[in-house]
Amino acid sequence: MRRVVVTGMGAITPVGNDVGTMWDNLIAGRHGIGTITKFDLSGFKATLAAEVKDFDPLEYLEKSEARRLDLYSQFVIAAATQAVRDSGIEGNIDPMRFSTCIGSGIGGIITFENEHEKLMNGGARKVSPLFIPMMIANLAAGNVAIRFSAKGSCTSIVTACATGADAIGSAYRAIKHGYTDAAIAGGSEAAITPMGVAGFMNMTALTTSDDPDAASLPFDRRRAGFVIGEGAGALVLEEYEHAVRRGAKIYAEVKGYGVTCDAHHITAPNPNGEIAGQAVRDAYIEAGSPEGIIYINAHGTGTPLNDAMETRAIKAAFGEDIQNVLISSTKSMTGHMLGAAGAVESIISILALNEGKIPPTVGLHDPDPECDLDYIPLKAREVTPELAISVSFGFGGHNACVAFAK
Repeated sequence: MRRVVVTGMGAITPVGNDVGTMWDNLIAGRHGIGTITKFDLSGFKATLAAEVKDFDPLEYLEKSEARRLDLYSQFVIAAATQAVRDSGIEGNIDPMRFSTCIGSGIGGIITFENEHEKLMNGGARKVSPLFIPMMIANLAAGNVAIRFSAKGSCTSIVTACATGADAIGSAYRAIKHGYTDAAIAGGSEAAITPMGVAGFMNMTALTTSDDPDAASLPFDRRRAGFVIGEGAGALVLEEYEHAVRRGAKIYAEVKGYGVTCDAHHITAPNPNGEIAGQAVRDAYIEAGSPEGIIYINAHGTGTPLNDAMETRAIKAAFGEDIQNVLISSTKSMTGHMLGAAGAVESIISILALNEGKIPPTVGLHDPDPECDLDYIPLKAREVTPELAISVSFGFGGHNACVAFAK
């Protein structure tokens, strides 16, 4: 089995439009949550979101290109461009051995809503001929592959909020088993729209708090729903010897991938956490079950069901070794970026390994007694983990965990 390493990273997030800015804000405990600015909030009980700020697609795309892309595709092309530049892989790999695995939980919902309005107001002939390629969820991967002439496998994962983690895990396995030498992997989402927010709001998944500082509250007794976020994360994964031969900078090694399904309910997790815990344990075991501190970047949405279940899952995964586990939810700052979450949180996990700091769970002032582990409340902590595991769960019972080591 071949070793797989991370040689490039890129991110567009509510707390920064590059990896460095994002990390600085997370370590400082600065969140990116505020009142939604994208549409009229009349009739909406949920009014907060973690929007990407000051994003300029023209830093990465020609104006004519940008007009032909939904925002979710613009986000991931930007993140992938950062990651590819960071890795230096462009021009240093056989295009037939360069793959893409990028997903989105929802896809081009902005385009869908805009074109539906044209249909209702002006009839079928008003719908853009670009409607389908702008909307469908696989075109994030397709557009990135086209941009970087990645002619190996091009796949798109859609596993709701586990999408980004599953995309990384799938790319890891493809490289590990020799099907490709490198891959751009990640996830993207841009679903802060009237339909997107109304849908989540009416299923009571979103917080209705009007206080940005007390809205995304993972593991806190006061938590009452997640804050919707947006953005993209992309990583360049590469076979270790290939990376060494070209003198690449190596951030981390991908050491394990655990994936299970609750097979329980379309939205609610299985409250006992056993199957989710098995995904965490599988990633940990494949990584060699190292001794020392384990950092878990939790799914940690701030919904009543998720956080209690996740606590049980982590306990089930580690048993007597639970005293070595430190946990935080950076969704307390980024909001829940849906299909992009697992990719961005994998980057955060890798940075925790390299920087010797763990970002906090901000807003955790009143811990829920059911959530009784060490969640790094309020302030970052200086500690260097032996292993970092990014945990993601999604509607449909999807559980995906990716483990990284130095």
